[in-house]
Amino acid sequence: MELNDGNLRSLTEYLEKTLSPDPAVRRPAEKSLESVEGNQNYPILLLTVLEKSQEDVIRVCSAVTFKNYIKRNWRIIEDEPNKISDADRTAIKANIVNLMLTSPEQIQKQLSDAISIIGREDFPLKWPDLLTEMVTRFQSGDFHIINGILRTAHSLFKRYRHEFKSNELWSEIKLVLDTFAQPLTELFKATIDLCQTHATDVNALKVLFSSLILISKLFYSLNFQDLPEFFEDNMETWMTHFHNLLTLDNQLLQSDDEEEAGLLELLKSQICDNAALYAQKYDEEFQPYLPRFVTAIWNLLVTTGQEVKYDLLVSNAIQFLASVCERPHYKNLFEDQNILTSICEKVIVPNMEFRTADEEAFEDNSEEYIIRDLEGSDIDTRRRAACDLVRGLCKFFEGPVTSIFSGYVNSMLTEYAKNPGVNWKHKDAAIYLVTSLASKAQTQKHGITQANELVNLSEFFANHILVDLKSPNVNEFPVLKADAIKYVMTFRSQLPKEQLLEAVPLLVSHLQAESIVQHTYAAHALERLFTMRGANNSTLISPAEIAPFKEQLLNNLFKALAIPGSSENEYIMKAIMRSFSLLQEAIVSYIANLIGQLTHKLLLVSKNPSKPHFNHYLFESLCLSIRITCKANPNTVNDFEEALFPVFTEILQNDVQEFVPYVFQVMSLLLEIHTDSIPSTYMALFPHLLQPVLWERTGNIPPLVRLLQAYLEKGASAIASSAADKIPGLLGVFQKLIASKANDHQGFYLLNSIVEHMPPDSITQYRKQIFILLFQRLQSSKTTKFVKSFLVFINLFSVKYGAIALQEVFDSIQPKMFGMVVEKIVIPEVQKVSGPVEKKICAVGIIKVLTECPAMMDTEYTKLWTPLLQALIGLFELPEDDSIPDDEHFIDIEDTPGYQTAFSQLAFAGKKEHDPFGDSVSNPKILLAQSLHKLSTACPGRVLSMLSTSLPPEALQYLQGYLQAAAVQLV
Repeated sequence: MELNDGNLRSLTEYLEKTLSPDPAVRRPAEKSLESVEGNQNYPILLLTVLEKSQEDVIRVCSAVTFKNYIKRNWRIIEDEPNKISDADRTAIKANIVNLMLTSPEQIQKQLSDAISIIGREDFPLKWPDLLTEMVTRFQSGDFHIINGILRTAHSLFKRYRHEFKSNELWSEIKLVLDTFAQPLTELFKATIDLCQTHATDVNALKVLFSSLILISKLFYSLNFQDLPEFFEDNMETWMTHFHNLLTLDNQLLQSDDEEEAGLLELLKSQICDNAALYAQKYDEEFQPYLPRFVTAIWNLLVTTGQEVKYDLLVSNAIQFLASVCERPHYKNLFEDQNILTSICEKVIVPNMEFRTADEEAFEDNSEEYIIRDLEGSDIDTRRRAACDLVRGLCKFFEGPVTSIFSGYVNSMLTEYAKNPGVNWKHKDAAIYLVTSLASKAQTQKHGITQANELVNLSEFFANHILVDLKSPNVNEFPVLKADAIKYVMTFRSQLPKEQLLEAVPLLVSHLQAESIVQHTYAAHALERLFTMRGANNSTLISPAEIAPFKEQLLNNLFKALAIPGSSENEYIMKAIMRSFSLLQEAIVSYIANLIGQLTHKLLLVSKNPSKPHFNHYLFESLCLSIRITCKANPNTVNDFEEALFPVFTEILQNDVQEFVPYVFQVMSLLLEIHTDSIPSTYMALFPHLLQPVLWERTGNIPPLVRLLQAYLEKGASAIASSAADKIPGLLGVFQKLIASKANDHQGFYLLNSIVEHMPPDSITQYRKQIFILLFQRLQSSKTTKFVKSFLVFINLFSVKYGAIALQEVFDSIQPKMFGMVVEKIVIPEVQKVSGPVEKKICAVGIIKVLTECPAMMDTEYTKLWTPLLQALIGLFELPEDDSIPDDEHFIDIEDTPGYQTAFSQLAFAGKKEHDPFGDSVSNPKILLAQSLHKLSTACPGRVLSMLSTSLPPEALQYLQGYLQAAAVQLV
């Protein structure tokens, strides 16, 4: 693409169309941009539009498009074409920092993100001057530019907070500190001086405090991995200013908004985080500063109001106290009973109250409320922080804290009992307090796994929780009902089974509640209870125990999807999946009705897939329906195809990218169930599955390979007779996959199925070319994964076509190649093969080579016979060799960047491991003994003499054992 006015105009027109609300205008424009993004100069054109367009909306659109383009394409993936030319990469890096700094804030943020994406891949090795270019701009004195630099640095360095330690990381952080720490400290001091100079200028203060927030975030990132020497030497400067800022109260920076945190609150929140980091990780060095921070943060807590805008500040301040009270160093600060009472009274109890803002979120923003409350992303809420502080205090003061709180819990429950209609919030706080007091350790899978023994959970359930669950009006006091359901869910591993069984039918009735939070919690609680394990690893709650109300369970779950606000509720869909899984054949009589509802739902969500988890559980539920029903009656597979294929056709025709991999998995499951020949509907689709465009998307590869394997298993003869012209296409797919380190194993899955199922004469003409391709890949890029797959393939070939055919195909490529492969690959590497079926294939294949290949007995290959036998005995008896060379780092398919749908494996569409031998070879050791016996009968004396002269005694001993077990002798 040339950099000319015509291209700039057409790019601007396409960008404008991508903003259209009309999908008929928007989608073609998006497709057009996608089709040209591989062209050279495309990103430079985008940046030129961004710089020169007169319309702000086009500039912002260009910035967002550019950032997403960088996100999808910047990373260079091994074995895949470089999607951005080197010239474009160099031009982008040369211009983007300056462009970012001279752009308005909205665009600056997008370009800053793009710089951090590029930096993640290229900094420091391929972009060594990035930091110096940034640091020199600190001298500009223009805080629009300085904040742009700080924002970019923050997005670049914040990954240091969660990266694993490594030498590369240390050397990168050292480089950053050497270049950045001193200028950052000077900027920090200068900015604080400017705050005093401009103390009465509100606009100047807003810009300066934005800088201080970013500087404080950078401080956190640069200090997270370890305490850098520079910051240790300058701790006095940083901590003194941090402490002064914590105690600062400038009326000009107070925000009038009750919801939105102001700059002062955001800065103090970050300083609390920084202090907590030092208190936790560098307590010795931080000791001199700790008392003044504890005092300042305590004063903050007791003087800050209940408004939502202070939530982040209060929760970070409480988290600071929580991190301090857990450290043995600081235990003495909390030992006094009066201090504990004061913390409970002034900090914990007030911050556990259910406020009007929480009530509004519960009713009007239920999705956000559920994410915060259920999934633990409420890390920044007051309640979660107060709960963590209770847990921290209980570490050293469990007895006193429990007794102080028991008093509060009893008084709250007493208040509630006086007038439940008015005082229900007291009971809510009491339940929350009991939960935080009782919870010591918790996992997603089991709920609370360790509880405070001073709290009787079962008694509290019977006296205070059951009454809300049993309430005949499920829509009364929804918050308390949600609390009660959450209590069951949280303490499911602690409560006796009788109480859980008592709760199940009550939870089923709460699925009908109008409150989204309430029926979502009920669905989630049921799903968690159904996954619990009892004795013998069976489910704790058996299908028989659910049987009396299974109909009500299924009805209420599907009805809940019809409640406004829950049409795509992932918790309900997950509960449907789990109910199917638990009830198994008990659902067969309901499936005819339910499958219609599931396919209707699938049709609706495929128009605009927006909830990935919901969609995943929907497909899992479909798979379970198919599996369970077809297990009871395999003929019903046709009914499922009838119901599902119209929707699947629409998904494939409209190219709904998120759903295509799922459709292939469900189709594989259906096709694998067929017992007779392959239906014509599938054969009509077969040519389309080989289209290269489908294989471009990494998420399609595993399900497509599996689907092709199902085609080969069920219809190899049909393909050979009526679609022989498609065999080159099939092998073309294999060739593409084998060239990629990430997907070569998928290529072997396909190749193994071709060898196992296709009629031999249909692929005879392609055999030699297949082997040549494999050798080329071995020479260009030999990895452990490839070698293991290669060994399984050649041994499967040996079993299927005979050892002589294997030897001949090798030697036809190059004389004596068979011997080289046996000596250089099979003997040294076979110990690395893993998996029982894979080992069995290798064992049987090697047995064939040892006993059915005359060249191994009568040519120069004979010298390899005993070492190969020894390698086989090693495969049987020695532990697997799982060592991998240091330089092999595989890219997982799921790691590939960008918007492409990653492959999500459907658990209930899982493919059974396929053993090509079935029962014909139950024990390869016995097969070896029998085959050697047969060989020795044909060549008397030869086998025994080769064994006695060169097989080590230990291997010989194992071999004697196999011969005895098979009741045969060698002659």
